[in-house]
Parts: sequence; C-alpha cells; structure tokens
Amino acid sequence: MNTVSMNQLSTLRWSFEDDAEAYRRHGFSGIGIYRPKLEDFGIDRAIELLAEFQLEPTSLSWAGGFTGSDGRPYTDAVADGLQAIQDAAELGVESLIVLAGGRNHHIRNHARRTLCDALAEIAPAAEDHGILLSIEPFHPGCGEEWSFVNDLKSTLEVIEIVGSPQLGMVLDTYHLGLDEEMLHWLPEMIPYLHLVQLGDARHTPLGEMNRCLLGQGGVPIEHILRRLIEYNYEGPLEVELIGEDVETFSYERILEHTRCFLEQTVGSVGQS
Repeated sequence: MNTVSMNQLSTLRWSFEDDAEAYRRHGFSGIGIYRPKLEDFGIDRAIELLAEFQLEPTSLSWAGGFTGSDGRPYTDAVADGLQAIQDAAELGVESLIVLAGGRNHHIRNHARRTLCDALAEIAPAAEDHGILLSIEPFHPGCGEEWSFVNDLKSTLEVIEIVGSPQLGMVLDTYHLGLDEEMLHWLPEMIPYLHLVQLGDARHTPLGEMNRCLLGQGGVPIEHILRRLIEYNYEGPLEVELIGEDVETFSYERILEHTRCFLEQTVGSVGQS
C-alpha cells in the first residue's frame, strides 16, 4: 500500500503540532515536512511528535536554489543542501525535494551545468545517509523563479548527467498533470520516481500557484493513479493544496474532503 500523506504547505497557518494531530485524526499515515515549520518547532521535538502520532515523514521541502535566483551564493545553497540531508536523515525522511532555482539571467546550458555540479557535490552525503534527492519540475507558468527545470525530459536529462543512484524526481500532478504527454513519459520516469504529489487545477498554472480541491479541476488524477499502479509505483502519495481556490475553506474541511476523495479514488483504482 502507498503511504498517503499531507504536505504541511496545505495547512500553512497551523503549527507543526496542529498538523500532526489533525493529519492523523483525518486518517493520513504520512506528513510532508516544510522546513520553515521544522525550524520553528525544532527537530528533536518533531521526531518525538512523529513517533507519538505514528506519522511517516514522506518528504522534506526544499533544498536547492543553486542558480542564485533566491539571492544566495552557490556555496551557501550547497551548504544548505548538505544541512537538509542531515535533517532528513535525523527525521527518517526518505526523500529530500530539490528545486533547481530560476535561470537567473543565465543561459539554460549554464544553469543546467550549475545544477548538475551542485547535485554532484551533495549526492555523496545523500548516499552516506540513505537520502533520496528528488528533483521537482515546476510548470513555467507559475514557477520560473523556483525552477528552470519545467518538464520530464529536462528532469531526466539532469538525472542522467549527474549519474547518482540517489537522484530521482517528484511528479506533482499540479505542475505536470494537465500535459497529456506526461503519461507517455511514465515508463521512462518510473525507475526514477521517488514521490507523487497530488494537486488539481481548474486551468493551466499561470502566476501564483492556485490549486483547487482534488477532483474539482481538470487534472485526470484517477487516470494518472491507474497508470502509476499499472507501472508498479509503490512510493508515497502526498497531497499539496495551496492557492486562492482553497483559501475560502477551513483546513478541517480541506482535510476531510481530501480524505474522502482519496478513499473513493484510490480504492476504486486499486480494485480495478
């Protein structure tokens, strides 16, 4: 069975403790950890809390920004990546999500070379600690400042260049799920797929990320899940909901709707 979790970005205003209690109460078995919340709460307390609520940490977000698009020098971003690997190891998180950073006025080849160099620097530490480095491609309509890696082809190219067994990717259905070509790439993607994040959208991403409740947009989530099962994906399913279309709902309502949707959809897919 896939571990089903919520990412803490979905309940951004709640505390770490509120997240853990509510996720478990609503029937989720995992939690995607957001580093600013972890820093506020403290890693030792977080470890105890996850054990108390029997929540599996499915991801740690994020490391990266190696191109300097967030204002940090390259060496600082690499050092932060190494610290994130250490934190992930202490927490027992299997997958550290990596954002490449925006192009930051670089030509694309230079930006890619910078990303590959950084990943090659931190990969040995990830291997030592048993941490998977998971590149997340962002849709260019809403994430140019976050990542110049925007599609599966460019993601797989980076993975091939670096050549580390720790390196793979995240499939976020919000960023890639409206692209019909994505399903054609699944056979090549599966060996490198560390994490699937579920997000829905009423339109192609443009501007700020704007995810709607699962099942209320145009992303064919059930079909994607069916194909993942066909190709024997057994990793975590992590839900991330953020944006104007969900801001009018209480977090309790979001969690309740998500659980009901997944019980119906995942159950239906698994029985087919």
